[in-house]
Amino acid sequence: MSRILAAVLQMRTGRNVARNIDDLIGLASDAAAQGARFLQSPEMSNILERDRTRLFEAVCLEEEDPMLAAVRDFARRFKVTFHLGSIAVKSGDRLANRGFVVDAEGEITARYGKMHLFDVDLPNGESWRESATYQAGDCAVIAPAAGAVLGMGICYDLRFPALFHALAKEGADILTAPACFTRQTGEAHWQVLQRARAIETGSYMISAAQGGRHEDGRESYGHSIIVDPWGRVLAEGGDAPGIFLAEIDLERVREARSRIPALRHARAITVSRQGFLAEQAAE
Repeated sequence: MSRILAAVLQMRTGRNVARNIDDLIGLASDAAAQGARFLQSPEMSNILERDRTRLFEAVCLEEEDPMLAAVRDFARRFKVTFHLGSIAVKSGDRLANRGFVVDAEGEITARYGKMHLFDVDLPNGESWRESATYQAGDCAVIAPAAGAVLGMGICYDLRFPALFHALAKEGADILTAPACFTRQTGEAHWQVLQRARAIETGSYMISAAQGGRHEDGRESYGHSIIVDPWGRVLAEGGDAPGIFLAEIDLERVREARSRIPALRHARAITVSRQGFLAEQAAE
Protein backbone atom coordinates (compact mmCIF):
# COMPACT_ATOMS: atom_id res chain seq x y z
CA MET A 1 0.00 0.00 0.00
CA SER A 2 1.78 3.15 -1.24
CA ARG A 3 -0.82 5.71 -0.14
CA ILE A 4 -1.67 6.47 3.50
CA LEU A 5 -3.93 9.14 4.98
CA ALA A 6 -1.93 10.54 7.89
CA ALA A 7 -3.14 12.77 10.71
CA VAL A 8 -1.17 14.91 13.14
CA LEU A 9 -3.05 15.50 16.39
CA GLN A 10 -2.20 18.89 17.87
CA MET A 11 -2.69 19.13 21.62
CA ARG A 12 -2.48 21.63 24.45
CA THR A 13 -1.49 19.19 27.13
CA GLY A 14 -2.01 20.21 30.74
CA ARG A 15 -1.32 18.86 34.21
CA ASN A 16 -4.24 16.42 34.46
CA VAL A 17 -3.30 13.11 32.81
CA ALA A 18 -6.88 11.80 32.64
CA ARG A 19 -8.08 14.95 30.90
CA ASN A 20 -5.15 14.77 28.47
CA ILE A 21 -6.11 11.19 27.61
CA ASP A 22 -9.69 12.29 26.89
CA ASP A 23 -8.42 15.12 24.68
CA LEU A 24 -6.11 12.82 22.73
CA ILE A 25 -8.70 10.10 22.17
CA GLY A 26 -11.22 12.72 21.09
CA LEU A 27 -8.82 14.05 18.44
CA ALA A 28 -7.91 10.51 17.37
CA SER A 29 -11.58 9.58 16.98
CA ASP A 30 -12.17 12.58 14.70
CA ALA A 31 -9.12 11.65 12.60
CA ALA A 32 -10.12 8.00 12.28
CA ALA A 33 -13.66 9.04 11.29
CA GLN A 34 -12.13 11.02 8.42
CA GLY A 35 -10.24 7.95 7.23
CA ALA A 36 -6.79 8.48 8.74
CA ARG A 37 -4.85 5.23 9.15
CA PHE A 38 -1.66 6.70 10.60
CA LEU A 39 -2.06 8.97 13.61
CA GLN A 40 0.62 10.86 15.49
CA SER A 41 0.45 12.82 18.75
CA PRO A 42 2.96 15.41 20.05
CA GLU A 43 5.86 15.17 22.43
CA MET A 44 4.79 14.84 26.08
CA SER A 45 1.21 13.93 25.24
CA ASN A 46 0.47 12.69 28.75
CA ILE A 47 1.55 15.68 30.85
CA LEU A 48 3.31 19.05 30.75
CA GLU A 49 4.50 20.08 34.19
CA ARG A 50 7.52 22.26 35.01
CA ASP A 51 7.44 21.48 38.74
CA ARG A 52 9.72 18.44 39.10
CA THR A 53 8.04 17.09 42.24
CA ARG A 54 4.56 17.27 40.76
CA LEU A 55 5.81 15.72 37.54
CA PHE A 56 7.31 12.69 39.29
CA GLU A 57 4.13 12.23 41.31
CA ALA A 58 1.97 12.25 38.17
CA VAL A 59 3.87 9.83 35.93
CA CYS A 60 4.42 6.10 36.25
CA LEU A 61 6.26 3.17 34.71
CA GLU A 62 5.65 2.40 31.04
CA GLU A 63 3.72 -0.79 31.78
CA GLU A 64 1.37 1.17 34.07
CA ASP A 65 0.87 4.26 31.93
CA PRO A 66 -2.83 4.94 31.27
CA MET A 67 -2.32 6.97 28.09
CA LEU A 68 -0.26 4.23 26.47
CA ALA A 69 -2.96 1.72 27.43
CA ALA A 70 -5.68 3.96 25.96
CA VAL A 71 -3.74 4.39 22.71
CA ARG A 72 -3.20 0.63 22.39
CA ASP A 73 -6.92 0.03 22.89
CA PHE A 74 -7.82 2.73 20.36
CA ALA A 75 -5.43 1.38 17.72
CA ARG A 76 -6.85 -2.13 18.15
CA ARG A 77 -10.49 -1.01 17.97
CA PHE A 78 -10.09 1.33 14.99
CA LYS A 79 -7.40 -0.69 13.16
CA VAL A 80 -4.98 2.24 12.84
CA THR A 81 -1.26 2.67 13.38
CA PHE A 82 -0.73 5.13 16.23
CA HIS A 83 2.56 6.93 16.77
CA LEU A 84 2.35 8.20 20.34
CA GLY A 85 4.87 11.01 19.84
CA SER A 86 6.15 10.79 23.39
CA ILE A 87 5.10 10.48 27.00
CA ALA A 88 6.99 10.90 30.26
CA VAL A 89 7.56 7.59 32.04
CA LYS A 90 9.65 6.66 35.05
CA SER A 91 13.08 5.17 34.35
CA GLY A 92 15.13 4.53 37.47
CA ASP A 93 15.70 7.76 39.39
CA ARG A 94 14.89 9.85 36.32
CA LEU A 95 12.24 10.00 33.65
CA ALA A 96 12.34 8.95 30.01
CA ASN A 97 10.87 11.04 27.20
CA ARG A 98 9.76 8.05 25.15
CA GLY A 99 7.82 7.64 21.91
CA PHE A 100 5.94 4.51 20.81
CA VAL A 101 4.64 2.97 17.60
CA VAL A 102 1.49 0.93 18.17
CA ASP A 103 0.20 -1.23 15.32
CA ALA A 104 -3.38 -1.95 14.24
CA GLU A 105 -3.52 -4.92 16.63
CA GLY A 106 -2.67 -2.69 19.58
CA GLU A 107 0.84 -4.09 19.94
CA ILE A 108 3.84 -1.89 20.71
CA THR A 109 6.22 -2.41 17.78
CA ALA A 110 8.83 0.27 18.58
CA ARG A 111 10.09 2.49 21.39
CA TYR A 112 12.37 5.49 21.07
CA GLY A 113 13.96 7.59 23.82
CA LYS A 114 14.74 11.21 22.92
CA MET A 115 18.48 11.33 22.23
CA HIS A 116 19.18 15.07 22.34
CA LEU A 117 18.09 16.84 25.52
CA PHE A 118 17.12 20.52 25.49
CA ASP A 119 19.55 22.31 27.82
CA VAL A 120 19.46 25.95 26.73
CA ASP A 121 19.12 29.54 27.89
CA LEU A 122 17.00 31.56 25.47
CA PRO A 123 17.36 35.32 24.85
CA ASN A 124 13.90 36.01 26.34
CA GLY A 125 15.01 34.62 29.71
CA GLU A 126 13.56 31.11 29.37
CA SER A 127 15.88 28.43 30.72
CA TRP A 128 15.47 24.70 30.13
CA ARG A 129 17.49 21.81 31.60
CA GLU A 130 15.95 18.55 30.41
CA SER A 131 19.01 16.61 31.49
CA ALA A 132 18.20 17.41 35.13
CA THR A 133 15.05 15.31 34.88
CA TYR A 134 15.30 13.06 31.83
CA GLN A 135 17.63 10.28 30.79
CA ALA A 136 18.72 10.55 27.15
CA GLY A 137 18.09 7.71 24.72
CA ASP A 138 21.14 6.11 23.16
CA CYS A 139 19.87 4.51 19.94
CA ALA A 140 18.14 5.69 16.77
CA VAL A 141 15.05 3.68 15.77
CA ILE A 142 13.22 2.76 12.57
CA ALA A 143 10.03 0.70 12.54
CA PRO A 144 7.31 -0.49 10.15
CA ALA A 145 4.22 1.70 10.29
CA ALA A 146 1.09 1.42 8.13
CA GLY A 147 3.03 0.04 5.17
CA ALA A 148 5.84 2.59 5.48
CA VAL A 149 9.13 2.64 7.35
CA LEU A 150 9.14 5.23 10.13
CA GLY A 151 12.24 6.98 11.49
CA MET A 152 11.64 8.25 15.03
CA GLY A 153 12.81 11.57 16.47
CA ILE A 154 11.49 13.90 19.17
CA CYS A 155 11.54 17.71 19.26
CA TYR A 156 15.14 18.96 19.80
CA ASP A 157 16.37 15.99 17.75
CA LEU A 158 15.14 18.00 14.75
CA ARG A 159 18.25 20.21 14.96
CA PHE A 160 20.61 17.28 14.36
CA PRO A 161 20.51 16.38 10.65
CA ALA A 162 22.92 13.46 11.05
CA LEU A 163 20.22 11.57 12.96
CA PHE A 164 17.68 11.93 10.16
CA HIS A 165 20.26 11.15 7.50
CA ALA A 166 21.10 7.91 9.35
CA LEU A 167 17.40 6.98 9.65
CA ALA A 168 16.81 7.57 5.94
CA LYS A 169 19.95 5.60 5.00
CA GLU A 170 18.54 2.67 6.98
CA GLY A 171 15.33 2.71 4.97
CA ALA A 172 12.99 5.22 6.63
CA ASP A 173 10.72 6.95 4.14
CA ILE A 174 8.78 8.88 6.82
CA LEU A 175 10.76 10.87 9.40
CA THR A 176 9.25 12.35 12.53
CA ALA A 177 9.90 14.97 15.18
CA PRO A 178 6.76 15.31 17.34
CA ALA A 179 7.45 18.29 19.53
CA CYS A 180 6.75 20.85 22.19
CA PHE A 181 8.73 23.70 20.59
CA THR A 182 8.86 26.98 22.46
CA ARG A 183 7.07 29.83 20.73
CA GLN A 184 10.30 31.80 20.37
CA THR A 185 12.29 29.05 18.69
CA GLY A 186 9.29 27.77 16.75
CA GLU A 187 8.59 31.11 15.11
CA ALA A 188 12.21 31.32 14.00
CA HIS A 189 13.04 27.75 12.99
CA TRP A 190 10.23 25.18 13.12
CA GLN A 191 9.03 25.09 9.54
CA VAL A 192 12.41 25.63 7.90
CA LEU A 193 13.96 22.77 9.89
CA GLN A 194 11.09 20.42 9.03
CA ARG A 195 11.38 21.25 5.34
CA ALA A 196 15.17 20.98 5.43
CA ARG A 197 15.11 17.47 6.95
CA ALA A 198 12.59 16.39 4.28
CA ILE A 199 14.59 17.88 1.41
CA GLU A 200 17.97 16.60 2.61
CA THR A 201 16.76 13.01 2.79
CA GLY A 202 13.97 12.87 0.21
CA SER A 203 11.56 11.81 2.95
CA TYR A 204 8.22 12.81 4.38
CA MET A 205 8.39 14.72 7.65
CA ILE A 206 5.42 14.23 9.97
CA SER A 207 5.54 16.18 13.23
CA ALA A 208 2.63 16.73 15.60
CA ALA A 209 3.11 19.57 18.07
CA GLN A 210 1.89 21.12 21.28
CA GLY A 211 0.33 24.55 20.80
CA GLY A 212 -0.72 27.52 22.95
CA ARG A 213 -0.49 28.55 26.60
CA HIS A 214 -0.26 25.57 28.96
CA GLU A 215 -1.33 25.19 32.57
CA ASP A 216 2.27 25.17 33.81
CA GLY A 217 2.91 28.59 32.25
CA ARG A 218 4.88 27.62 29.15
CA GLU A 219 3.82 28.66 25.66
CA SER A 220 4.39 26.27 22.78
CA TYR A 221 4.43 27.11 19.09
CA GLY A 222 2.08 24.52 17.60
CA HIS A 223 2.03 24.40 13.79
CA SER A 224 1.88 20.59 13.52
CA ILE A 225 3.14 19.83 10.05
CA ILE A 226 3.34 17.30 7.23
CA VAL A 227 5.98 17.95 4.55
CA ASP A 228 6.51 15.93 1.38
CA PRO A 229 9.93 14.68 0.12
CA TRP A 230 10.31 17.71 -2.17
CA GLY A 231 9.87 20.10 0.75
CA ARG A 232 6.27 21.07 0.08
CA VAL A 233 4.07 21.69 3.12
CA LEU A 234 0.99 19.47 2.74
CA ALA A 235 -0.70 20.34 6.04
CA GLU A 236 0.04 22.76 8.88
CA GLY A 237 -1.84 23.91 11.95
CA GLY A 238 -1.85 27.10 13.98
CA ASP A 239 -1.57 27.17 17.77
CA ALA A 240 -4.98 25.70 18.64
CA PRO A 241 -5.67 21.99 19.24
CA GLY A 242 -6.96 20.12 16.21
CA ILE A 243 -6.27 17.51 13.56
CA PHE A 244 -4.45 18.09 10.27
CA LEU A 245 -4.45 15.49 7.52
CA ALA A 246 -2.55 14.76 4.32
CA GLU A 247 -2.17 11.83 1.99
CA ILE A 248 1.24 10.18 2.03
CA ASP A 249 2.30 8.67 -1.29
CA LEU A 250 5.42 6.57 -0.82
CA GLU A 251 6.12 6.70 -4.56
CA ARG A 252 7.06 10.36 -4.03
CA VAL A 253 9.93 9.22 -1.80
CA ARG A 254 11.36 7.12 -4.60
CA GLU A 255 10.89 9.96 -7.08
CA ALA A 256 12.59 12.56 -4.88
CA ARG A 257 15.54 10.31 -4.10
CA SER A 258 16.04 9.40 -7.76
CA ARG A 259 15.94 13.06 -8.85
CA ILE A 260 18.50 14.16 -6.24
CA PRO A 261 20.30 11.07 -4.87
CA ALA A 262 21.94 12.88 -1.97
CA LEU A 263 21.75 9.85 0.32
CA ARG A 264 23.83 7.81 -2.14
CA HIS A 265 26.27 10.64 -2.75
CA ALA A 266 26.99 11.40 0.90
CA ARG A 267 30.59 10.79 1.94
CA ALA A 268 32.32 10.42 5.27
CA ILE A 269 33.89 13.75 6.21
CA THR A 270 37.46 14.21 7.39
CA VAL A 271 38.40 17.74 8.46
CA SER A 272 41.94 18.89 7.79
CA ARG A 273 43.21 21.59 10.15
CA GLN A 274 45.51 23.75 8.04
CA GLY A 275 47.37 26.93 8.78
CA PHE A 276 47.16 26.82 12.55
CA LEU A 277 50.85 26.10 13.23
CA ALA A 278 51.89 28.88 10.87
CA GLU A 279 49.58 31.32 12.65
CA GLN A 280 50.99 30.35 16.06
CA ALA A 281 54.57 30.74 14.83
CA ALA A 282 53.77 34.23 13.54
CA GLU A 283 52.70 35.26 17.03
